[in-house]
Amino acid sequence: MVSRPARKGIMKHAGADTLERLADLLENLRQRTVLKEKSPGTFYLKSRAFLHFHDDPTGIFADVKLDRRDYSRHRISTVKERAELLKKIDLSLEDAQ
Repeated sequence: MVSRPARKGIMKHAGADTLERLADLLENLRQRTVLKEKSPGTFYLKSRAFLHFHDDPTGIFADVKLDRRDYSRHRISTVKERAELLKKIDLSLEDAQ
């Protein structure tokens, strides 16, 4: 996990191939009805961007606003990393219902 603010221009947004590899994670996120997927792989919380994904030669990453203000970047290349991210998202969303 990388827990630093995301910087623009470092990584490209995830393409269709990457989103296909993340199908299980995306389906899991779609079950959280408080999140709205405005475009494939881009989730909003209420009217604000909350989560999106990036491709990088070193792996797949998610940028998420767990504190609702600033993005933090998390490596999600493995099943374990994805499960850890989902736990953090669930904690972040506890009071968003």
